[in-house]
Amino acid sequence: MNAANQLYNVAFEKIKDQYFSTGEAIPVLEVRTRVVDSIVENAFRDALTPVWPTGLAALAVGGYGRKELFPFSDVDLLLLMEAPPETKERKEALSLFLKTIWDAGLRLSHSLRTVADCTELNPQNVELNISILDQRFLAGDSVLYSKLTTKLPKFIATERQSMIRHLGQATRTRHDKFHDTVYHLEPNIKEGPGGLRDLHVIGWLHKLRDPQKNNFDYLSELNQAQAFLHNLRCYLHFSAVRDQNLLTFDAQEEYVEQPFIESPTVASWMREYFLHARKVHRTTLQVLEICETPASGLLSQFREWRSRLSNSEMSVSRDRLLLRSPQQLESDPELALRLIRFIARHGLTLAPDSERRLKEALPTIETYFSQPHQLWNYLQEIFALPHAMAALRTMNETGLFAALLPEWRLIDGMVMRDFYHRYTVDEHTLITIENLLQLKKPQQGTRHHFAELLEEIDSLPLLIFALVLHDIGKGAEGDNHSLEGVRLGHTILDRIGMPAEQQDLVLFLVERHLELSSVMNSRDLSDPTTALHIAQRSGTIEQLRYLALLTYSDISGVNPTAMTPWRLDQLWRVYIIGHRELTRELDTDRITAQEGVAPNVAAFMEGLPVRYLRTHSREQIEDHAHLAEKSSEIGVGADIQKESGVWRLSLITRDRPNLFSAIAGTIAAFGLNIVKAEAFSNSRGEIVDAFTFTDPGRNLELNPSEADRLKVTLERVALGKTDVRTLLAGRKRATPPSTRERLRPSVEFDNEASGHATLIEIMAEDKPGLLYELATVFSETGCNIEVVLIDTEAHKALDVFYVTRDGAKIVDSELSAMEERLLAVCRS
Repeated sequence: MNAANQLYNVAFEKIKDQYFSTGEAIPVLEVRTRVVDSIVENAFRDALTPVWPTGLAALAVGGYGRKELFPFSDVDLLLLMEAPPETKERKEALSLFLKTIWDAGLRLSHSLRTVADCTELNPQNVELNISILDQRFLAGDSVLYSKLTTKLPKFIATERQSMIRHLGQATRTRHDKFHDTVYHLEPNIKEGPGGLRDLHVIGWLHKLRDPQKNNFDYLSELNQAQAFLHNLRCYLHFSAVRDQNLLTFDAQEEYVEQPFIESPTVASWMREYFLHARKVHRTTLQVLEICETPASGLLSQFREWRSRLSNSEMSVSRDRLLLRSPQQLESDPELALRLIRFIARHGLTLAPDSERRLKEALPTIETYFSQPHQLWNYLQEIFALPHAMAALRTMNETGLFAALLPEWRLIDGMVMRDFYHRYTVDEHTLITIENLLQLKKPQQGTRHHFAELLEEIDSLPLLIFALVLHDIGKGAEGDNHSLEGVRLGHTILDRIGMPAEQQDLVLFLVERHLELSSVMNSRDLSDPTTALHIAQRSGTIEQLRYLALLTYSDISGVNPTAMTPWRLDQLWRVYIIGHRELTRELDTDRITAQEGVAPNVAAFMEGLPVRYLRTHSREQIEDHAHLAEKSSEIGVGADIQKESGVWRLSLITRDRPNLFSAIAGTIAAFGLNIVKAEAFSNSRGEIVDAFTFTDPGRNLELNPSEADRLKVTLERVALGKTDVRTLLAGRKRATPPSTRERLRPSVEFDNEASGHATLIEIMAEDKPGLLYELATVFSETGCNIEVVLIDTEAHKALDVFYVTRDGAKIVDSELSAMEERLLAVCRS
């Protein structure tokens, strides 16, 4: 052991003992830097100065230059020279110098450069130029060093934007490796978002900034975060006896047990860590945006155009959103939601001052929304807008989400200790929503099954909110987080003013969000009982769609590699198996004797599909029973109501040929668009037709008498007193569809799903009158429609028919001709 090594070891043990008594990193960094300086200076004097009296200088760069030498950090050294060593004597002296430092127990990272090398931008090695920003003179030729410091300002002024651009690209690439989030269960405190490298980036940008344009000093605002991370990194180095930067589960537990840590639990301390990391991460992105200038005139024009988005409450400047009167947040807390809605619509970022004022107003906002309020009206609009994810991130990072939904704090920064999840519970939740919304984006190659499925659900906002709540029960005390989520969900959904029917769906999804994952992991998918289980736990085809999409988002949000191709295929198989079973049950599973209901209601329900019970409330069933009584008196019972922006028709009458197509045609004749339809029959031979349709021209809304006329017309058509063909003859022709076929129609037949009827599934691009034309094909070919389930989302019609001819299935030899006619209707 040489003298330098002995000196270093004594100093090292001393600072280690001091650290474990105080937990403070500053003395560690100061003493280690001072000792290493001494070793380098002595080695330079002894080995290099005798043969290299001028033309050579030793500079500390990188972390060593910043005097941030952690216990096992590399020693970054730059040897500045006028010319490379050519004589054997100088080469041997250089080798001796480096060997002395290594023998002292230091891990050296060195480079040999000229002044020209240091003041010339090398696109392949910009890191060198960046490291010189932290240079510090140690030993050697001070005149040579002054040449560098003289040229450096001009070099920075010339290459400022190139270096800033490189820093921005490198930082975002690094962030992407960590899914651009600080909320990892085992974070990398150096390279991860919000880590020490981000603090370095802020420091470098501060040195690269143009003082005439950007006079910021964000590092001073991050002193606490910097001290927190420095203290933590010292511990990781000392405990691992190496350059360790990964904060593992074991390290978290061991660190919290140290006498200098005040947090009572790992969970509370990790929340403190995430608080600091989040502030560092956001500040890094803010400083980058301040320093980066428009890359082109086109971008300048775009920003100029975006500035015109300003309104009386908000203004847009350089893609930043500012409140014109931020003090208004105190008197009008709903301004915060209008601000978020603006972000969701245009994808903007809050200006720092507006963000600060929003945070200051959070107590007022939370008090205002703690009372029952129609908050859901705002949220469902925000969730449906193009930049919903940006809005959600802004709400979470500013604390607004927790102010609106205080229960969110139960999972904010919450660590679940397992080796499968990578993120905290709150971040996992946000990533699940991100995964869901990614399905809406255009995709290369074959379209994703689940992207198509997303187009088939009624309400994206409801699914997003179910994801918001799906793991919130993990923050409660109960053992079953799904049931705890339902319990908390009841309170939340009532408070935000969500309608009861929508609440039922959200709570169903929260309670059963693990069902399909359980099937994938524990059941034989080829076993017929598995199909029954999926159908029973899903209830309806509509709920199965939501459940499949939620499961896809949930698994994908566990970690970046969780949704493997095999798992994706298995989940799709589970969906298909459940869908087939629920479709089969439309015809085969019928309601039998019902207890606990009035006799007239029980008699009406007898023989209807079991689906009817799952999709109708008690009040709706009683209303239908009343319509059935009216039908028995005058031949038909009909009711039309407007609900949540759509119109709903319930019609009950005795079956007769062409009834369904006649009702569909009547609705089309009034210029209305059918988006959903069901037709079932009960044991008494009564047909229950339920249609949901939109009114694009607002004719029914603006002319109340038209709704009455529609009802009367429907009753006359149902009784056979008006011919629907007469009504359709006067209908204005729809604009012909584009010649470019956007959705290839398909018709599938199944003669095995039912014991007496043929199952026909049709998928086609929706168009006015499509349902009427399809039903007409069945009528003209002598078929009777026994059961119908129609769904239309995003211009795609998904139609299910159970059809008979003369009371039996359609024979296989006739299916080909029927397929041609149905496809012709879809394509026309």
